[in-house]
Amino acid sequence: MPRDMMKLIPALAMVVGIAWLSAPPAALAQAYPVKSVRIVVTWPPGGSNDVVARVMAQRLTEALGQPFVVENRAGATGTIGSDLVAKSPPDGYTIMVNSATHLANPHIYKKLPYDTMRDFTGVMPLAVQIGMLVVHPSLPVKSVKELIAFAKSRPDQIAYASTGTGSYTWLTMALLLQMTGTKMLEVNYKGGGPATIALASGEVQAFFVGIGSLTAALPARRVRPLGVASDKRLKQFPDIPTISESVPGYELTAWIGSFVPSATPRAIVERLNAEFRKALEHPDVSRILSAQTLDPMPMTPDEFAQRLKTDYDKYEKIIRATGARAE
Repeated sequence: MPRDMMKLIPALAMVVGIAWLSAPPAALAQAYPVKSVRIVVTWPPGGSNDVVARVMAQRLTEALGQPFVVENRAGATGTIGSDLVAKSPPDGYTIMVNSATHLANPHIYKKLPYDTMRDFTGVMPLAVQIGMLVVHPSLPVKSVKELIAFAKSRPDQIAYASTGTGSYTWLTMALLLQMTGTKMLEVNYKGGGPATIALASGEVQAFFVGIGSLTAALPARRVRPLGVASDKRLKQFPDIPTISESVPGYELTAWIGSFVPSATPRAIVERLNAEFRKALEHPDVSRILSAQTLDPMPMTPDEFAQRLKTDYDKYEKIIRATGARAE
């Protein structure tokens, strides 16, 4: 290729990019996507967030004809991946999949490199996240009441897995310990997948984990289920009681949601919302999510924005009661 033509390529790419971003909103939404889309999962492979992101990516790739590529950027309870997305171009080609931990982090960390409520736009919550309290089979307990009694007889001697201060796995356990006056020893892991492996191997004795992380461990009986964090028993696990049956008033469910940088055009946000909704309605997607107790949670962007504000305030109250802080 002649050198003059090679020099023109970067300039032409810039012109195309400017033309794309300056196109009328309706045209933006209709044409989107014109290239591959990156889905940044802020947690490691194997956990609920990763499962949801991958099943959605596969469906969107098939439906829209462009690759939706999952990229795991784990660490610091989701803040590493969140920072990456906050600083990405607001063009719809970088999407974040994160848990409700996203709203707990600003109450845990003294300083974040982004503003949680200002630097992101919620596209849609994709799935309800329900925690299940499980223990290693070697632990001599078969119910929540027995675990509480056993832990109270051995303060800080039972090790429980956590995916970091402020994570859903931490919040569910923190609330249980608060409400029962129980003390256990926290051991941190980078995500639900690694923590579940640690529990199954006996490295820790208990874990309050999103059920999506247990699809292999539960059937293989490598862990023993004690209760779920929802206010009602789950249709997929009717024999497993709710925590509230032993600890009245206990309930804490969360979600796995999708976000884009806040300056992303509204037309693109609405297009993504519509495509996510279609994907959630697809029988294959519904089947896969339902098998992991990840029920679809479709909302409009405005409805999601309201839920974000409500949960932000709720998590602040729980975390303030624990006094937990991280650097």
